[in-house]
Amino acid sequence: MRADRLVAALLLMQSRGRVTAAELATELEVSVATARRDLEALSAAGIPVYPQPGRHGGWQLVGGARTDLSGLTDAEAQALFLLAGPAASTSGEIKAALRKLMRALPETYRAEARAAADATIADPSRWGEHPRDHPAEVRQLQQAVVRRRRVRFHYKDAPREADPWGLIDKDGLWYLIAGTAKGRRTFRLDRVTDLEVTTGTFERPAGFALDTAWDEVVGTIEERRSRTWATLLIPERFLWVLRDQFGRHCRPGDVFDDGRVRVRVGAPTPRDIARTLSGWGSAVEVLDPPAVREELARIGAELTTLYAR
Repeated sequence: MRADRLVAALLLMQSRGRVTAAELATELEVSVATARRDLEALSAAGIPVYPQPGRHGGWQLVGGARTDLSGLTDAEAQALFLLAGPAASTSGEIKAALRKLMRALPETYRAEARAAADATIADPSRWGEHPRDHPAEVRQLQQAVVRRRRVRFHYKDAPREADPWGLIDKDGLWYLIAGTAKGRRTFRLDRVTDLEVTTGTFERPAGFALDTAWDEVVGTIEERRSRTWATLLIPERFLWVLRDQFGRHCRPGDVFDDGRVRVRVGAPTPRDIARTLSGWGSAVEVLDPPAVREELARIGAELTTLYAR
């Protein structure tokens, strides 16, 4: 598209200060005549670019400006390329966008930005698993969010209509935060079926911020996941395993002379805690509440009955 070329031409002049039609043609993979027409179009559109004749001439911005059109600092550019670099290996669109942005950066930023883009590879599949694809609904909903289009779908077999405000990828599990007739709601995409993007439009509520909304959702869910708390003693050298099992619901406390550490762990119910701790055997001692101790005793009795003979 010509608009893409005009922006690319402006970015190139911003980064280099001056560019010839031949150089622009090489960069944009067009003819020299097309590149020259694009440069003339920029000037005709009121953008302060002008040609400088002569052997060492070319086109440049008025005043010889060589600022970074993107507005990024060196640290911001590195952070962006570190984040987007891994995604570029699987998306041609991201790869093209990074290539254009690279041209917009000042020369002094480019080497580190390029290194940042190549510093990380993202492999979304676990060991023994095939790579996971995004749900088919993700692409549709992304476009609906950007274009502010209302959507219809079935959720748990019930018909719904919503204004898609934003999408969240939580370790491969996608969520939609949307406005409905009953207020803001959160939907898991793996439970969405029969998705339809309508022609109806909407506006996001004033002051809505997706990150803030998601923090509220996470807080509510985590609160539900930790309605029961237990205090236990475990050898300090095994604390990392317990943290892996309970995540943010594992809170270490005092370390005692016998090498054990007091820990608080949380889960929805006493049975959930007992099920996780039962595999530890006598390595873990639960101090409270009695409900968790009783569940552990029940599990132990069941195992004894089953395997005693």
